[in-house]
Amino acid sequence: MKPLVQKSFRACAAPILALSLGLTGCASGPKKDDKVETQITEIMSKMSVEQKVAQLIMPDISTITPEDVAKYRFGTILNGGNSGPYGNERSKPEDWLKLADAFWEASRTPHADGSPVIPVLWATDAVHGHSNVVGATLFPHNIGLGATRDPALIREIGRITAAEIKVTGIDWTFAPTLAVVRDDRWGRTYEGYAEDKGLVSELGAAMVEGLQGTGPDFLSQEHVIATAKHFFGDGGTAGIDTGDTVGNEADLVELHAYPYRAALKSGAQTVMASFSSINGQKMHGNKSYLTELLKNEMAFDGLVVGDWNGHGRIPSCTNKDCPESINAGLDIFMVPEDWKELLTNTKAAVDSGKISQERLDDAVRRILRVKIRYGLFDLPAPSARKLGGNYALLGSPEHRAVARKAVQESLVLLKNDGVLPINPSKTILVAGEGADSIAKQSGGWTISWQGGGDLTNADFPGAESIFAGIAKQAEAAGGKAILSVDGSYAQKPDVAIVVFGEKPYAEFMGDIKNLSYGDAKPLALLKKFQAQQIPVVAVFLTGRPLWVNKELNASNAFVAAWLPGSEGGGVADVLLKTKDGQVQKDFKGKLSFSWPQACDAYALNPGEANYKPLFGYGYGMAYGEHAAWTKVDEKCALSQPNAENDVAVFARGQSVAPFTLVAADGKGQRLTLAGAKGKSADGTVSVVAMDRNAQEDARTISWKAGGSFGFEASAALNPAAMAEGRAIRIDYQIGTRPTGPVKLSMSCGANCRDEIDITASLALAEQKGWMTAFLPLSCFKKGTPVGMPLSIQSSGNFEMSISAVTLVDDGGETACRF
Repeated sequence: MKPLVQKSFRACAAPILALSLGLTGCASGPKKDDKVETQITEIMSKMSVEQKVAQLIMPDISTITPEDVAKYRFGTILNGGNSGPYGNERSKPEDWLKLADAFWEASRTPHADGSPVIPVLWATDAVHGHSNVVGATLFPHNIGLGATRDPALIREIGRITAAEIKVTGIDWTFAPTLAVVRDDRWGRTYEGYAEDKGLVSELGAAMVEGLQGTGPDFLSQEHVIATAKHFFGDGGTAGIDTGDTVGNEADLVELHAYPYRAALKSGAQTVMASFSSINGQKMHGNKSYLTELLKNEMAFDGLVVGDWNGHGRIPSCTNKDCPESINAGLDIFMVPEDWKELLTNTKAAVDSGKISQERLDDAVRRILRVKIRYGLFDLPAPSARKLGGNYALLGSPEHRAVARKAVQESLVLLKNDGVLPINPSKTILVAGEGADSIAKQSGGWTISWQGGGDLTNADFPGAESIFAGIAKQAEAAGGKAILSVDGSYAQKPDVAIVVFGEKPYAEFMGDIKNLSYGDAKPLALLKKFQAQQIPVVAVFLTGRPLWVNKELNASNAFVAAWLPGSEGGGVADVLLKTKDGQVQKDFKGKLSFSWPQACDAYALNPGEANYKPLFGYGYGMAYGEHAAWTKVDEKCALSQPNAENDVAVFARGQSVAPFTLVAADGKGQRLTLAGAKGKSADGTVSVVAMDRNAQEDARTISWKAGGSFGFEASAALNPAAMAEGRAIRIDYQIGTRPTGPVKLSMSCGANCRDEIDITASLALAEQKGWMTAFLPLSCFKKGTPVGMPLSIQSSGNFEMSISAVTLVDDGGETACRF
């Protein structure tokens, strides 16, 4: 690529960094230290090729043990979104620290040949607080922090997050996200601060400074290593996670690489490569950007880490073998499962010359440079460090107070006819599925990767739901708050608050086709209260602006609350008056993403053609401001979510409403599976997430005699989905053939069930990779199982993985074979 000089000028010489026009470098964090470089050279001179390659491998704690680290000496490890210590995502903080000590000690075991001992670094996704750990402070997701426009607050949030991470012995977080989001259909929109590159730059740099510290406090024992991610273009993929960002390359650099210069100036020590592509080329294999732009022209001397098996998405690569990524400029492979094969194959690539010794040494030098700057070689075991084991810091009152302030400042008032603020001495009805759900108000990346699922308020000790915050203040003022999720009441309330919004999601699981908010229940509640002349306030929990024109019309006030995290009381602070009738906290939040007036306005950015928002970038009312409400158009031609003939039952690693995943033991005792893993009561059926084309987009089911697994509808299906001429398609692979009969059945309620034997087909499919089964519904004699479940029962042992289950047209096929 020729125009790199132009890119460096535009990406690195912006006035915001007060750089001279001729300067091409960006980084102005810690300078290279001759003593450090000499130390690195000395260490590397005593390392074998295999030891160097091991520094490039980052396995997940779900697939590696301290004994593996002692044997292979990997340089880094991570816990993915669903990986808790000892296989428990709800592990106590003490278990996190115990495992951190075990990995540390394993990496410090002396080598028999006297070669250098290099400590391991542990990385985590602490993206809105130390959010994998039960009891940690959960801050609003970045979309909410963007609405605060308060870099000092974001810096303090970074400092607190770092402190809580250090309590559990972890060194490194994959944050902040610097995406400049251009299409709000993207499932990671809420991880971005704004659609404006300048605000992303300012707040991202503040988060880096908070996490890592500044000046003499830089990477002190109270701080952790930050990651600027995902370099670059992740926010420009037309709403498709891991997709392609297309356009003039100089313009793309100017827009999407812009925030990285401030992050590097603030000293970011690591950068994560994006899953996505630029004009068709995967970033994990793009030397022009990872090496020439980032490392050479932007003068980044830290390390570049890959994303979850991101190297395996390069067309010429697999998860187990990818010299192309290292040659492009990747320094660390994030390889959760296939680390042993990747270690072997990468060493072979060095031995054969596919990866040069020079490139290997550069990667290892960068890794060691970050470790030395962090002081890793001089630190004791994690539990003996300054904050290690100081569990009182996790969710401490001081930390929660900052999170509560962030909630207060993130709320954006879109509409108010005078119903707000509410007198707390009145009777307040609080309704909606989000009213008393800390999991829902916290969103994805909360304890588990996707959040939500089977999480309950009991999983959030010390946290407060939105209802609980309202109830506490109402009671203190002599009023009363009544929780009624369905909106029913015995005594007519003075005012109603309906808390509703998106279900938690993360990454590609959150990609949507249009911005229409599809849940009819909250709208029915709003209209009910409106018809009963009860003033009603809508509190919208969301990871992005959505088309909610109907809900806006049906409410007296509408608040965008984003995903506020653990401190729901911050919502009450703004919605309710003080006991003596004064405003407690005024609305300060301003939209950092434009709000659509049409359901297909998903790419809505200032300065672009056809920019016609309902509420523009920067909008947000305060008390005392009045904006007359004119009813907005409620028509959306794209608002039918299932216009296609295909009906998904299971897709992208999750059951699709109205279906749920259900496991049952031989006695019929059932368990609904809402998370990434689970098992029947007696363990005869176990289910774990696995990767097919993307992270955890499939499930592996292991049967023992007598168990069943299936997909059950919680509500009757559209009859057209199950009519004559329809079929069920299952994408699957067989790991271990069945040792006994296996039946696939459908049912439509009591005494309405039919089955076919699929044992022989499954046996033939063993170890033959992914296959597709296509079964016309006419194969099931009882016909139309309109309330189905589909289930697979086994009387023996076997293992099967499923990536998709879909109801489709049968195309005239009548053969009943699996």
